[in-house]
This record gives sequence, C-alpha cells and structure tokens, in this order.
Amino acid sequence: ANFSEQVVESFPSDISTGIYYGWACVGNGDVHKMVLSIGWNPFFKNIKKSVETHIIHKFKEDFYGEILSIVILGYIRSEKNFSSLEALISAIQEDIEEAERQLDLPEHLKLKEDNFFHLPEGKRVNH
Repeated sequence: ANFSEQVVESFPSDISTGIYYGWACVGNGDVHKMVLSIGWNPFFKNIKKSVETHIIHKFKEDFYGEILSIVILGYIRSEKNFSSLEALISAIQEDIEEAERQLDLPEHLKLKEDNFFHLPEGKRVNH
C-alpha cells in the first residue's frame, strides 16, 4: 500500500530513509503487523521519495481509496541498492521476519489496541 505524494510530502523531512516496522489498519478493519519502506527505492531508480507499506496479512480484495492508518514503532535497516531482484526479495523476507519478532514483544503488542486505529463511525479523513 503506497501513500500518495501529498502524504509523503507531509512526513517529517528529517525522518531517515530505510525500513521500519509497526502496525497498520485499513479503514476500521483489524490491525496487522507491517513493514514500511521510506525512501527512493534505488533498485527501481525512483526519482521521487516514496512511503510503501507492506501489511503482513492476506486481504481478500483490494482496498484502494480506503484510509490507511499506521504507527511506526522501530527501525530495521537503512535503504540500500541490490544487485538482483532475488537479493531484494531475500532482504524483504528478512525484514518481515524481523518485524514479526519485534511486534510480538509485549511493549509493541499493547499498541495494537490503541484507540488511534478506531475511526469514529462514518468519519473519513482526506489523506
């Protein structure tokens, strides 16, 4: 799930590029573990900074247009280029495994239930 350019531009300018972990919620749905990439994705030679959320969950359908709420809890590694797509995929798998381990810690699990993730009924935020 990628954030729009408008949302990316609203991120703090001093946040380091790299890979993070935390919690994500689509609309008023369940809260799931996630890995977040902030940066230019050098392997794909992006010109614009992007913020891409990988929710560690299989959804039954697309959720385009829904509100995506995230909480970033920790940093995994810096952004880097890869020599092959296979090396990139391997690094992503390692990032997911690290996120899973970290998010199972009690201090991170308690944030999964935070009221931040529960939008009032009928409330839509324009982001």
